[in-house]
Amino acid sequence: MGENSESAMQGKNFYESGGTRKGILSWIFTTDHKRIGMLYLASLFIFFTAGASFGLLMRLELIAPGKTIVTASTYNSFFTLHGVIMIFLFIIPGIPVSLGNFFLPLQIGARDVAFPRINLFSWWLYMTGGILALLSLFTGDGPPDTGWTFYAPYSIRTGTNVSLAVFAAFILGFSSILTGLNFVTTVHRLRAPGMSWFRMPLFVWSLYATAWVQVLATPILGITLLLIIIERFFGVGFFDPSKGGDPILYQHLFWIYSHPAVYIMIVPAMGVVTEIIPVFARRTVFGYKAIAFSSLGIAAVGFFVWGHHMFTSGISDTSKAIFSLLTFLVAIPSGIKVFNWVASLYRGSIKVDTPLLFVISFVFLFCIGGLTGLINGTLATNIHIHGTHFIVAHFHYVMFGGTAFAFFAGLHYWFPKMCGRMYSEARAKTAWFFLFIGFNILYFPMFIVGWQGMPRRYYDYLPMFHTLNLISTIGSWILAAGLILMFVNLIRSITKGEKAGSNPWKGTTLEWTVPSPPPAENFDEIPVVTHGPYTYE
Repeated sequence: MGENSESAMQGKNFYESGGTRKGILSWIFTTDHKRIGMLYLASLFIFFTAGASFGLLMRLELIAPGKTIVTASTYNSFFTLHGVIMIFLFIIPGIPVSLGNFFLPLQIGARDVAFPRINLFSWWLYMTGGILALLSLFTGDGPPDTGWTFYAPYSIRTGTNVSLAVFAAFILGFSSILTGLNFVTTVHRLRAPGMSWFRMPLFVWSLYATAWVQVLATPILGITLLLIIIERFFGVGFFDPSKGGDPILYQHLFWIYSHPAVYIMIVPAMGVVTEIIPVFARRTVFGYKAIAFSSLGIAAVGFFVWGHHMFTSGISDTSKAIFSLLTFLVAIPSGIKVFNWVASLYRGSIKVDTPLLFVISFVFLFCIGGLTGLINGTLATNIHIHGTHFIVAHFHYVMFGGTAFAFFAGLHYWFPKMCGRMYSEARAKTAWFFLFIGFNILYFPMFIVGWQGMPRRYYDYLPMFHTLNLISTIGSWILAAGLILMFVNLIRSITKGEKAGSNPWKGTTLEWTVPSPPPAENFDEIPVVTHGPYTYE
């Protein structure tokens, strides 16, 4: 690109510079990492709305014992699609593909990711997988009813449209792998001059650790799902015991991916939290290296704990003891992060704006989810609570209370940089209040009914569990109201919010040194980094 044309591009932000294509085509064929990040954000919003709607319908069915709004088979389809959409289309990809895509190059002083065309191809694969997952609702012999885990042998024998849903998850796996490869290469090859490993923002460290998990673990899921499809179409006995297969083998293969996937979900969320705390406490992060290495430690140890999902499946006692110990060990790097976050807030000049409210909520909810995870990892208690609503509550405190709340924190924190406008702080705080209160009213009663023995994934329940289920359903309405308030506020502010300056929060990382929204090529000149990312006088 010549000097004149490059200068002309620098004069436009990424919204205005669509290249030779115009309109929607300039977006769906873009190779600009910022536009691709915005495409992912829009896609995530659509799929999140669909997944949350299925969740609300499930809670409405469980408002009272007996049939309420749907039949048992329809309820099975609801929780299958709720799980598939929320896990594979929102929680796992959410932060890396949207906020990560937008801000990783900006934070390391690069003009784009290492492979821009592969980045766009990843979004196309993501959309293809998402559309196929939704199509499985309306095609074949009925929506899939196996749950998001696709457990064999039922997933092989059921007559519902499982094959299309499994194939959708298979395609989504390729999107995840390509994104991970892109991020690893970008971090290694495109850091600005002077940006050593220990001058990188900690959000970049979290994306880097996550990318390795995506690259190394996701192929295992792809192979496993491919075996399900082969067995359904050709009758090969991989997992069906009537044909000499082993359903426990399927559980091993599925969780060898899916427990590391938990850290694909939570480690980027931890990176978002670590970015926000120093800005709103006006303090350097306490224990920078400890937080950086704990991200790598969580990613590494996470590969060895899958067996705690199988304590009631018939694995050996020795295996149970080893996996229980490893489950406790993975809590250590998570505990290091929580300690360092609190220490970073200590004696800081704290400004309680919406991003920090979501961050504090994350820490509180994640601690509940993490501590109850240790209860799950203890052999004696796991036998009692495995397969109950206690697991549902624990999972949602980690995934929704953790990952989603951190995603909302990052969305509010970086919204001015992405859109060039501010949102209404009063509306945002009101939405946060509804979200936090509604979340706890919805999910905390599940710990109690689970401990009392109410099984998960069931269409009906005993009358003794009615009161707490009614409370949970009311909580889902409050949570939904908070989500609506939050999204309406953000969407409205895209065009009607006050204009934001280049650095409304007074952040010190590189993305705050460029205009809001950023120029098409990010930087007029690649910056030279001379100090760490969190320097406050």
